[in-house]
Amino acid sequence: MVVTKSAESAHASSSATALDPVVLGRRLRHLRKKAGLTLEQAAEAVDATGSHLSLIENGNREPRLSLLSKLAGLHGTTVEDLLATEAPSRRAALEIAVEKAQRSEHYATLGLPKIKISPRTPTEVLEVIAGLEAELNRRMDEQSATPEEARRANAELRQEMKERNNYYPELERQAQDLLDAVGHTGGPLSHHAAADLADHLGFTVRSVSNLPHSTRSVTDLKNRRFYLSRSRSPDHDPRSVLLQAIAAYVLGHGEPEDYSDFLRQRVYTNYFAAALMMPQKETVKFLKHAKSSRDLAIEDLRDAFGVSYESAAHRFTNLATEHLGITCHFQKVHESGIIHKAYENDGVSFPADHTGAIEGQPVCRNWTSREVFGVADRFRAFNQYTDTPAGTYWCTAVVEGHSSGFYSLSIGVPFEHARWFRGADTTSRSVSKCPDPHCCRLPSPDLEAEWGGHAWPAARANAHLLAAMPSGAFPGVDEVEVFEFLRSQDG
Repeated sequence: MVVTKSAESAHASSSATALDPVVLGRRLRHLRKKAGLTLEQAAEAVDATGSHLSLIENGNREPRLSLLSKLAGLHGTTVEDLLATEAPSRRAALEIAVEKAQRSEHYATLGLPKIKISPRTPTEVLEVIAGLEAELNRRMDEQSATPEEARRANAELRQEMKERNNYYPELERQAQDLLDAVGHTGGPLSHHAAADLADHLGFTVRSVSNLPHSTRSVTDLKNRRFYLSRSRSPDHDPRSVLLQAIAAYVLGHGEPEDYSDFLRQRVYTNYFAAALMMPQKETVKFLKHAKSSRDLAIEDLRDAFGVSYESAAHRFTNLATEHLGITCHFQKVHESGIIHKAYENDGVSFPADHTGAIEGQPVCRNWTSREVFGVADRFRAFNQYTDTPAGTYWCTAVVEGHSSGFYSLSIGVPFEHARWFRGADTTSRSVSKCPDPHCCRLPSPDLEAEWGGHAWPAARANAHLLAAMPSGAFPGVDEVEVFEFLRSQDG
């Protein structure tokens, strides 16, 4: 490929507009000193003045493209390398961090004097200033990561999922490539095959009885080990937990930048693990066959791949719209009527707060996800049509127990898609007028007349609703406990 001079200049010019003058200055100073040149010698070599070059090295002036090209030639490098974003040394990285901190609006509000960084400034001083600034920023970010901020992040992520119909082809491809690498030819992924995936990646799997209580698994990148719990009554399928750890490694997840990044990593990890456990090709084939027979059922998908009902329901939402042409919604609702998780791309109207978040909101008492708690037969799925202001929906739901109570898990579709599902012939039907408060939020006139002003319930206060989000690189995880655990295992 031949690059013309004008094209190269245009590329360099576009890069230059995005340069970081502080980083560029430190890189130039590093290269000049490495070449043993004084400021005046370097300036003379590129037809500039020493004062002008000093301003550039201090990050106070951006050089013209012509001067940038001359400086690159002087130091035997390219303009692209000069514009690299990484610091040339640890010392330079500290200088850049301190310089940027002093130029920030936040620093200006502190009323502190600025220090002039010179070669004689002790590295320890720079470390202290940079460390204090980083910790101050971390604490400010922690304070801003309130439950409201978390709900906003969740709402944004759910919107992304809706726009993509909860289907991520790039994750599907990566999962299939990994399955192909270990010779998985089809069907459900066994525990043995899951262990083969770990072996392929150069990891060993160890089950321990003292896994940190705040974790499902711990990945030791130093010794390439996946640690899982050896509990007699694990809350999660060990195969699923291992696949999630594998997914996080394959996807290159690091410490989350913020709570939004933490949520996104969790969604992608769970998606990737599900794509391994229920491979796209076999799962779509299974679903299409069931659709052609008008016998789609989430419990059949659960049983066919040996997963939980919740995992099967999530996987259905991944593939239903893309491969079956069916829009849908999913809910996980606590027995108290509060939404724990939800997703939709079929226009159903979930209750939401002012941030757009639906988690923590009460579901209409007449929806299938609430009605199912009153059904005596919990062996089979409960099916119901519900007329809502947004249209009529058919839903199928089951109830499952957890250490924190009972939850309903439901999949719903618009009326026109109900014909593809087992249970579409149900005679159960309800009417929801929510968000009209007279639907189910306000007591009837009879109840109000009998008990209005004569009852004073004590609410069960949840302290976490008022607290900031858990601190640390991985919210809710005790890093000290994790590191001490790894040290004990390493020993």
